[in-house]
Amino acid sequence: MAEQVNTLCDQLIKAVNVMMDMNSSQRYRLEALKFCEEFKEKCAICIPCGLKLTDQSQPPIVRHFGLQVLEHCVKFRWNTMQQRDKVYLKNNIMGFVSKGTKNILEEESHIKDVVARIMVEMIKREWPQHWPEMLRELETLSLQGETQSEIVLLILLRLAEDVVTFQTLPTQRRRDIQQSLTYNMEKIFAFLQNTLQQSVNKYRRLKGDATQEAKAKGHCRVGIVALNTLAGYMDWVAMSHITADNCKLLEMLCLLLNEPELQLEAAECLLIAVSRKGKVDDRKPLTVLFGDVAMHYILTAAQSADEGGLIERNYVFLKRLCQLLCALGTQLCSLLGADSDIETPSNFGKYLEAFLVLTTHSSQFIRCSTQITWGALFRHEVLSQEEVLQDVVHKYLHSAVTNLVKVGFPSKSDSPCCEYSRMDFDSDEDFNAFFNAFRAQQGEVIRMACKLLPMTAFEMAAELLRSQLRLSIEVGSTNSKAGEGLCSIFSPSFVQWDAMTFFAESVISQMFRTMDKDKIPVNAGIELLKSVLEYDTRDPLILSCLLTNVSALFPFVSYEPDYLPRVLSKLFSAVTFEIVDESKAPRTRAVKNVRRHACSSLIKLCRDYSHLVLPCFDMMYSHVKEMLSNELLLTQMEKCALMEALVLVSNQFKNYEQQQSFLKELMIPVSSLWLSDEMESALWDPVQFLSFIGADKAPADPTLEDGYGLNRSRISFCVYTILGVMKRARWPNDLEEAKAGGFVVGYTPNGSPIYRNPCTEQVLKLLDNLLALIRTHNNLFLPEMMAKLDGAYAKSLEMLEVEKNSILGLPQPLLELYDAPVYKTVLERMQGFFCTLYDNCFHILGNAGHSLQRDFYATDGLSEKLINSAFVNLENIPDYRLRPILRVFVKPLVLSCPPEYYEEVLCPILGPLFSFLKERQIQKWQVINQRSQLCVEEEGPEENPESQEMLEEQLIRLLTREIMDLISVCCIPKKGIEHHKAHTDVDDEEMMATDSAHTPASNAAHSGGPSHPDELSELGKCLMKNEEICTTLLVICYSALSWRDTLTCQRTTSVLCWPLIKQVVNSNLTSDAVTWFYTSVLQGLQMHGQHEGCMAALVQLAFHVYEAFRPRYPELKTVMEQVPEIHKDSLEQFDSKLATPSHQKMADKRKKDHFKRLITGCIGKPLGEQFRKEVHIKNLPSVFKFNPKPVADYEDVLTGENGSNLTNFFGESVTEAD
Repeated sequence: MAEQVNTLCDQLIKAVNVMMDMNSSQRYRLEALKFCEEFKEKCAICIPCGLKLTDQSQPPIVRHFGLQVLEHCVKFRWNTMQQRDKVYLKNNIMGFVSKGTKNILEEESHIKDVVARIMVEMIKREWPQHWPEMLRELETLSLQGETQSEIVLLILLRLAEDVVTFQTLPTQRRRDIQQSLTYNMEKIFAFLQNTLQQSVNKYRRLKGDATQEAKAKGHCRVGIVALNTLAGYMDWVAMSHITADNCKLLEMLCLLLNEPELQLEAAECLLIAVSRKGKVDDRKPLTVLFGDVAMHYILTAAQSADEGGLIERNYVFLKRLCQLLCALGTQLCSLLGADSDIETPSNFGKYLEAFLVLTTHSSQFIRCSTQITWGALFRHEVLSQEEVLQDVVHKYLHSAVTNLVKVGFPSKSDSPCCEYSRMDFDSDEDFNAFFNAFRAQQGEVIRMACKLLPMTAFEMAAELLRSQLRLSIEVGSTNSKAGEGLCSIFSPSFVQWDAMTFFAESVISQMFRTMDKDKIPVNAGIELLKSVLEYDTRDPLILSCLLTNVSALFPFVSYEPDYLPRVLSKLFSAVTFEIVDESKAPRTRAVKNVRRHACSSLIKLCRDYSHLVLPCFDMMYSHVKEMLSNELLLTQMEKCALMEALVLVSNQFKNYEQQQSFLKELMIPVSSLWLSDEMESALWDPVQFLSFIGADKAPADPTLEDGYGLNRSRISFCVYTILGVMKRARWPNDLEEAKAGGFVVGYTPNGSPIYRNPCTEQVLKLLDNLLALIRTHNNLFLPEMMAKLDGAYAKSLEMLEVEKNSILGLPQPLLELYDAPVYKTVLERMQGFFCTLYDNCFHILGNAGHSLQRDFYATDGLSEKLINSAFVNLENIPDYRLRPILRVFVKPLVLSCPPEYYEEVLCPILGPLFSFLKERQIQKWQVINQRSQLCVEEEGPEENPESQEMLEEQLIRLLTREIMDLISVCCIPKKGIEHHKAHTDVDDEEMMATDSAHTPASNAAHSGGPSHPDELSELGKCLMKNEEICTTLLVICYSALSWRDTLTCQRTTSVLCWPLIKQVVNSNLTSDAVTWFYTSVLQGLQMHGQHEGCMAALVQLAFHVYEAFRPRYPELKTVMEQVPEIHKDSLEQFDSKLATPSHQKMADKRKKDHFKRLITGCIGKPLGEQFRKEVHIKNLPSVFKFNPKPVADYEDVLTGENGSNLTNFFGESVTEAD
């Protein structure tokens, strides 16, 4: 046998060398790998060969392979090995640890790691029942040297990870081992603490002696591993072990914070301990860290790390200390309460000062890390009233002003923050995204601080604003591309203005919410507003900040209404803002944003303070009419914004007739243009429409006047205005005022008032041409119409690049492009026109139900008109155009529809629509599934590049989610949903969206939470009464379970599938239909079972379907019998339980568990687990029923009821391998 072992080992050594040799060919490497794997699987003398390969004389890669062979034997052969072989292997592994390893600094880490893995695999199979002395043997082993100590610590760490953290064992074995660990935790913790203390003491004694450097490093290494092992236990052991002996362990860890080689690991241990949750009484001892000694060590360590220069390890350590102080603050907030017996620590002030230092650190990441804790402190009912905290609020606000300054871009060197940012962020875009989130977080905390000291915060904001108004503009080295002397977004003046503006806005808004009206500093606020209004600048970025300050200070005008005309004048002048001579060239984004900002501010002012603006309405109206008379002065969006502002103020008329008359007058220009013969002929005929907008002709010379561009702008103006007026015109909120003003025309059967909108008459008379435009637009996607587009406009109906980038998750353009002139190609202009026009048309239809209410739904032949316009030529409409139809039109149409119009309006629309969507999505998902299965590489140039393929797939996913969301809205009743959030004044902020940051609204993915009630909504019941619609909905939902989109599957399973199919449980479904439904669920499990959330929901759905239909449809049993690895006797047993529903409530949980075991074979697994060889660990007899006090020896435990059947496999002492 020895000769056979030697021969095989020689062959294995050669194979391992071939595999690891970089010069080996792929063929030889694969042959060597195959030989090694076959050896591990089939060879009967694996253990002797593996042990021989682990000899110290062999190279590390050979020794590692030998240990891997032994690990394979333990994992996959243990259950079939003889007892003597197990003891032989165990003794040899222990012997290897004892005498077969090298010095701790010489031995390879991967050798030590695999040895620990082997030991843990044996422990998982035999401890404690068959190896009661394991811990004692490991402790004895650790006394033999540093290498042995390190390996023992690695064993304990890996054991905790496998059993507690990753839970890679069967439930019973895991429970046995975890109970044993818990039972012995006092010994384990004592061992870990002693090992740590001894190694640290030896390290400190030897580190100053140059002749003992190697030994010192060895002891240091043991200390580091001891700390890592402690970290693996500290987040789950009983707090009593961590706080034992007057928190001796915590004290030791604090001391180690000032030991450079051990401080990072010590900080991580402390962080885990301080972050623990649990009973308050258990966590009370953690307040010892607020003591003088602990706080001294923590703060000294932080100071040393900061002074040590920007070294990565120091910086990581500083981050850990920051997290530690944050966790301490959070822990204090949870322990301290009005009914708590814990007092505010005497060192709380010292803690706050230290925390403030971190808040002003040069690292933006560290600054950000402190914000949540500051918020918790400022919110706390007890701590927020402490004088020491209130003293710090002022300092925090000062630091916040500095932190709000947007500096620290990795590519720049204009701030100490930049160097730290280069370690934290990969690019300026990453930093920009981080800083925007950081600033929003700071805004929340500033508002909390303002609640505590509102006057202090306001005075600070006022002084900052006055200071900026006094200072001259400093452009810096990064001039704006728009012109000399103008700021860029990196200019020193702009970043200061930007920070100050955000601070002032946060403070002033909170002050008005917090302070009593009679305490508001009106005079100071008015003086501040006066200064802002008098400030004049031609810099677009500074002016944008100025406008924000005007909006923030506007509430003071309610105390001094005389200032209103001056505010309006300032805003109107900004609406037409231009840089000198810029009108001859495209405007920069900064200028466009100023004008949008001014429009947005006007709308916000007229929305929130319409009662205040009403006295100035005539003056406003005259000014707006004057501006609108110059067709080139404003963009179409700006014209519409001004008209929206007027409509918002007109809502204060509170008189239906008066407001209707005003809206009629306001809409005259739109009506005359929209209803003109020229416009009508263009809107109703696709060919004439293309000719009208110039899409069928070569682009005109840019130097000449573009008549087609004027036509496009007129269409856009009409559509913008219809949408704006319809969104803004409303009846009074107060019912009595609405009745007095003539807005109420009746009541519903349940007593709710029926309102009429003053804009109804004007909008409805424009509706036919709008529907004609939508029909025409849909027909543009016909092949014959696409062929009529001029070559320059051939791609004008495709998606905008910014939309593509958003869907694919690609980064936005570089920040420097912000102030560059916006030169758009003729194609980009036409694309933008089509995209915006299409979206806005459907926004009008979507808002019509909400705004016009019954007057819209009562329109003669509404459903037929909508079907013949919005739903024409859907088969040629691309996914990116179909999405807005569902999201912004159909969904709001459903949500706003009164129940009495379900049959007349919704059912005729939804039936054909769902039928079309079903066929479309099934076909498209079949293509995706086939594409993912075939993976065939075609020769020749690729016509469909990967990015286009990805875009198409992602669009199909997004459209599928829209469809499922629409079905949910139609069928599932929701409690407290905000149906009309999309209709609120969030739209005002859309005016502020910059071109570079334009992102189309995406439907948030809903994770599948708890299932909705089984009952359907009234509309859902109405739809399910129609057999054709019912079938369509069921097919869509159950088909979606096996489409390659986890979010769709999870939401559909959790929300739709069971409530829908429950409606047909008692109807006469065919056996084929029931079989298909059930098979679809199982196919969904096969596709998505690897995801825990999907798997749980699908298993529950499968159980409900099988339980509901099995008694009437025996064919389901045939389906079950085809499930891989199913036990037919177990299936028979389950079916018999279903047939006898006695004690159903008690047995329900067991039935579900039984059912899950039956269908386990069809539950999909992650790719990484599909081909993994399964490890089987046998359960051992459970023997752990511990007494409150520890017993002296395991032998007493093993003499219980099952003790006579247990064999002490590993009872022999450690001996050297034979």
